Amino acid sequence: MTMRKKTVYVLGGARTPIVVANTKFKSLRPEIFGAKVLKFLREKFSLAHVDEIICGNAVGTGGNIARLMTLIAGFDDSTADLTVDRQCASGAASISIGYAKISCGLADVIIAGGAESSSLQPLRVYHKNDERFALTAEGIQGGYHTAQFSPDEFDALAMLKGAQRVADAENISKAELDSWALRSHQRAAQSTEILREYIVEVAGVHEDTGIKKISRRLLERAPLPLGAGTKISAANACRINDGAAFVVLASENFVREKNLSPAAQIVDVATGGVNPLESPRGAQIIADKILSRNGLTYDDLTAIEFNEAFAVIDVLFERAHPKLIGKFNRLGGALAYGHPYGASGAILLIHLLASLKNFGGGLGLMSIAGAGGTGESILLRT
Repeated sequence: MTMRKKTVYVLGGARTPIVVANTKFKSLRPEIFGAKVLKFLREKFSLAHVDEIICGNAVGTGGNIARLMTLIAGFDDSTADLTVDRQCASGAASISIGYAKISCGLADVIIAGGAESSSLQPLRVYHKNDERFALTAEGIQGGYHTAQFSPDEFDALAMLKGAQRVADAENISKAELDSWALRSHQRAAQSTEILREYIVEVAGVHEDTGIKKISRRLLERAPLPLGAGTKISAANACRINDGAAFVVLASENFVREKNLSPAAQIVDVATGGVNPLESPRGAQIIADKILSRNGLTYDDLTAIEFNEAFAVIDVLFERAHPKLIGKFNRLGGALAYGHPYGASGAILLIHLLASLKNFGGGLGLMSIAGAGGTGESILLRT
């Protein structure tokens, strides 16, 4: 007999400003600024008790960062916590896990999201008996910043090369990529007031720091990290960033007992894998999967948020759905805001809530591709 899933709501969410790495948060540990968001949400929704706090984190110092964050935020020792690493999709995976626990009756209220400090990303060292100790993917014997994502590739530039492979395979021009970088910054600059209510001040910083006034000329002159003749530039690939974002998930019973008005209902979540050498394809593939499973098409959606770690993701969507780009990343995306890996899935969900609130409500979809070829999608209804 199939168990009937319980309804899961999103009460709301909040995030820090998204800050360019090695700038305003350069010495601030992610559990510190993450805890500030947790405190804000606890107070906003008068949460006397939380069943669990789930935190995505991809490049931290290891251990259960969610536990540190929970205690720093002042939650009771009895509060459970979990750190999730699905690389770029970690924040979305945290929300999916929270959804699953509440939908099957294991919890009533969970705070889920992620936190990341690229500024404090440690240099790690392979054990001397690990064959990779002798390799020099980053020019440091035994040491590495970027983990290995595929058995067929050991390269610090693996993600950039994956985006370049997709661009080449699909005959995507650099001009197409640059057009999306320009659009992303323009849309983000126009959306600061819409997003202001979701941003928690940290260390005197109130606004995102990556959004720029850029021009076609600047885009054309942006450095090419993979060398002359390639298409992926410092402008049409996202920056690395620091930031945290969390949402509060609650059961129908909790919402009813507390007489709350949730921001949205989670309709479904989906995950899946794609070729790890072409991981940017994951956003579209997993989004297609969740819509198909629910008998929906992109035309049924009011708002669509894809994590644009690379502009190639935007171009793939535009080519598949040219009439829907007005609904797609309408607040701008990671090309402008940046990509604090473990937090980005939760940032997307918050931006999706904001877009639904300000542009008509209904169904909204977020999707994110992760390093190594995994992806997560979440479908909302307001």
